[in-house]
Amino acid sequence: MTEPESLAIYDFTLSHNFSRVIAYHSQGEVIYWQFQNYNPPNAREIGEAFARASGYSLEDTPYNSSFAGYKDWFIQNYNRPGYTIEVGLGENPLPISQFDKIYNDNLGILVLGATL
Repeated sequence: MTEPESLAIYDFTLSHNFSRVIAYHSQGEVIYWQFQNYNPPNAREIGEAFARASGYSLEDTPYNSSFAGYKDWFIQNYNRPGYTIEVGLGENPLPISQFDKIYNDNLGILVLGATL
């Protein structure tokens, strides 16, 4: 918690009773749903629904990508579902020309995330 934005998200999460979290990153059109051996109730099923809604693939979090993300911390500390959604393809920063596709791909995830 050395950066102000990390501390702000940490404090915000502690002050709310979230049933799940979704962290957005850019690159890959993939959904990462788990952290190590943690398997929160319904996490895979929700991730599969997100994958169907978006067309993104649902994948295990690569070992080298673990340990540093918000969703990993959330899963470990709350035993509730957490997801990293990797949007877009190509070189970062992603071009604004991908906005409409990213929006359309992710609208279903956002609706499901708020209603499941």
